[in-house]
Amino acid sequence: MSLNTRNLSDLEEIDRFEQAIASFNAGEIDPDRFTAIRLQQGAYGQRQPGVNMLRIKVPGGRLTAVQLEVIADLAEDFSQHKTAHLTTRQDVQVHYIPLEHMPAAMRRLAKVGLTSREACGNAVRNMTACPLAGVCPKEHVDVGRHVDGATAHFLRNPLNQQLPRKFKISFSGCEADCAQSLLHDLGVIATVKDGQPGFKIRAGGGLGHKPREAIVVEEWIAESELLFAMEALVTLHNKYSDRTKRAKSRIKFLVERFGAEGFVEKYREEFGRTKQALAKKPYPQGEWSTPTGNDAPGQGAPRKLFAQKQAGLFVFPIALSIGDVKAVQLRGLANVLQELGLDEVHTTQDQNLAVLNVPQAKVAALRAGIAAHGLHEPVTGDSVVACPGSSTCRLGLTSSTVLGPLLSGGKADLNIRVSGCHNGCAQPETGDIGIYGEAKRLHGKLVPHYQMYFAGKGTAGGALALKGPTLPAARIREAIARVQQAHLASGDESFFVWARKQAPDFFKALLADLAEVSANELQSVMLDFGDKTDFRVVNLGGGECAGASQVLIGANFFEAAHEREYRNALVFQRKYVEAAQCNESILRLLGSGVAQLLGGARQDELGKLAQQLNLLAPEEIAAEFALAALEAAAAEEVDVDAIAAASRKVDAWTVKVAEFATAKDGQLDLKEALPK
Repeated sequence: MSLNTRNLSDLEEIDRFEQAIASFNAGEIDPDRFTAIRLQQGAYGQRQPGVNMLRIKVPGGRLTAVQLEVIADLAEDFSQHKTAHLTTRQDVQVHYIPLEHMPAAMRRLAKVGLTSREACGNAVRNMTACPLAGVCPKEHVDVGRHVDGATAHFLRNPLNQQLPRKFKISFSGCEADCAQSLLHDLGVIATVKDGQPGFKIRAGGGLGHKPREAIVVEEWIAESELLFAMEALVTLHNKYSDRTKRAKSRIKFLVERFGAEGFVEKYREEFGRTKQALAKKPYPQGEWSTPTGNDAPGQGAPRKLFAQKQAGLFVFPIALSIGDVKAVQLRGLANVLQELGLDEVHTTQDQNLAVLNVPQAKVAALRAGIAAHGLHEPVTGDSVVACPGSSTCRLGLTSSTVLGPLLSGGKADLNIRVSGCHNGCAQPETGDIGIYGEAKRLHGKLVPHYQMYFAGKGTAGGALALKGPTLPAARIREAIARVQQAHLASGDESFFVWARKQAPDFFKALLADLAEVSANELQSVMLDFGDKTDFRVVNLGGGECAGASQVLIGANFFEAAHEREYRNALVFQRKYVEAAQCNESILRLLGSGVAQLLGGARQDELGKLAQQLNLLAPEEIAAEFALAALEAAAAEEVDVDAIAAASRKVDAWTVKVAEFATAKDGQLDLKEALPK
């Protein structure tokens, strides 16, 4: 098994964040720039002024008892609500933290190797994995090691600092695909082909606006080439995704733009280059084994005690209502685990916890220990996931946190998924029954509604849910109960199979009377759950799911830094022609950035770009660009000394351009993008 012991924190960057907060409070950084800084460090804005949510990255969902205890301390000492929230992406979120307390909270996490860096914003987000990675009898390999390796590779990587939008990755240890590659920007699935272990790669999936199922880009790829494939897809997103239309800047829209075949062709181009540049980089290697069983828990933790592949050991699931747990409960759980000598806990995509490696002899003591803190195993009907919705999220329209605990999966123990808006943080398109909040006008009044979805399943053999009717929020409980009754009456065991064999208008007809609201009935549907006044949508300036707006030249600098890393790797491999091409790319990126900063246009031909800079830029900048471009081009057919000389010129010019750009825009922070 692979328990994450890697220290992901960086105290110096927390110090810089604390300085940025002071500068922002002093009026020296404008709100948009500070939002980008804050999101990069995992601090997310709330509806409530003066407080923020801290999102803690938990790669693969793996935590230790000590880390649980520290998260409990953090929630108790810094949050006004003293509660932690587990997400469908296996993160832990702590809300209601005053901004000035964020650095102290981050330092607390750093003591146990945790970070919030790149948990928000335009970056590779927390990487999710099978909830039973390392212990599942069905797995080919514990993907925990691959999660660790990929997390280390992308965290603080220049390529990953100013992506067009967020990028989500999942890892599954076998073809059951419990981590749901179907709905991810990039999904990694362990498999075996002709006796050789490797991975299947899917890409271009996503929920929210225009849900799309991921396509297969590699049926099988060797373990040694996994990072090449992953970086190629992140690079594809960085290079081609739309940076101007935020609603269309996820990688799924590149599949739409290029078509599936065109997308794979673009991926292959990038793969060839990343394979060349990263050829000498060590890669994560797992311990592959033959599966010993056929049972897989599905997209969440098992719903009952589950026998591990390690003889005599069990997974013990703990249910959390809509992912919320009080700080005192979390600390109590940590103490129970330490007393029993248990140390591996996984957060799961159904917002629960799973304790691993529990000997049969300790099951009763663990059950009694958590009961003393108000915790218990899952029970039939409580598989309900809900995002924070309008309780804290700026984009939330409906109160999913109030409605969620009122719902039940019923006798069939259905998966219920409740989102407060169409962005789908609760993954409604993957539930047996999923709903997301929206606002609709009826008889001239704004009324809270829920869009319904049926028969979603993100694991192997699944599909995104069927879209159903939109109903007033006040009637959604009755609608869900009616659908459950129809399913039970049919005698079909599988809701997924039953729902998908119904006529296209079956659910619309079944719920038609609940959708109809007469003028006389209007008052009965005006309130959202938990509200005492009529429903309204508050304009809070938009949410931060889409990250922050970017300064184009800043993105260019980070892409140039990525090219510089490739150049250095290629020089080490004595691939001088390819290294020279990286120098040209750096000049093209930064030259175009300067030209556009000064009102010019993007230009890919270095000669024409030199002419444009000669007209627009200061003489020194333009002249040194021309010299660096000449030397970079000349280096294509010469030796290591010539490449070194050209690289020195390019790097010196990079530093000079950074000084020029920051003089033009004092709030640009390019330190992490400059030559070391």
